[in-house]
Amino acid sequence: MIDVAIIGAGTAGLTAAIYARRAGRSVMIFEGEAPGGQIINTPEIDNFPALPGVSGYEYANKLFEQAQEFGAEFVFDTIRKIEGSLEEGFTMTGEYGSTCEAKTVIIATGVKRREMGLDGERELAGRGVSYCATCDGAFFKGKTAAVFGGGNTAVEDAIYLSEICKEVYIIHRRTEFRADKALADELLTHKNVIKKMPYTVSALHGEGKLTSVTVTSIDGKDEELTTDALFVAIGLIPENGVFKDLVELDESGYVIADETCETSTPGVFAAGDCRTKDVRQLVTAAADGAAAAIAASRLSQSL
Repeated sequence: MIDVAIIGAGTAGLTAAIYARRAGRSVMIFEGEAPGGQIINTPEIDNFPALPGVSGYEYANKLFEQAQEFGAEFVFDTIRKIEGSLEEGFTMTGEYGSTCEAKTVIIATGVKRREMGLDGERELAGRGVSYCATCDGAFFKGKTAAVFGGGNTAVEDAIYLSEICKEVYIIHRRTEFRADKALADELLTHKNVIKKMPYTVSALHGEGKLTSVTVTSIDGKDEELTTDALFVAIGLIPENGVFKDLVELDESGYVIADETCETSTPGVFAAGDCRTKDVRQLVTAAADGAAAAIAASRLSQSL
């Protein structure tokens, strides 16, 4: 039986693996996609202490290698079922048949991008509609692109795209950005960025590929924007549905846990963006990973 099973290999999960291994605990990490989480798509990180300008991929890769060097075992599978208790141990089953029994569990599944819910969105995904500017932006070099959203991710996307695209629309439903002031100020220095505020994207157009979008103002006025791409950055959704019978979730689907990372179920901890918290940043994910791992390591050692 593994001492600490970690679900998710983002910043929180990988940090937890490092701390649990340093405590001498056996560790197994489950990850259904690439290690590192969403940060691997960020071209440059400027707010992580001591690592200004590091790329998301480089940062994630170093963290992954560090966890490997400490001896964490990785299983590339998505957990679809988890049951058990602290007294009996927890059993996890993956989508592709992997299984694990563990004394304690750390949920570090992170979040995924929110979809718009518009007609044709799924059909046009990958054909002009994208949720990752750094992944797909290069396909639209010299063309027109639009970004939907007003937070840090949306503004970062617009800045990145402005450097490779002819022009960039940024569409936001409020009159002011929710992004950090430094990012919003930087965006204003890019002359090929056109603000559409307060507007929301209300319709997508195109057969086989995106050709334009309809945006609707707060007072109900419609306008059609010709664009080759739409990058959606309107929020995040926690991927915690599989745990709804194991731990308590809030109304938005986040695992209820405070700075101790303890959940409603003894022996199960939640770390990183998937838990209830005010600030979702790399530094807070790393802090959660350390706190959860220390608590899980102490508990597993006592069993």
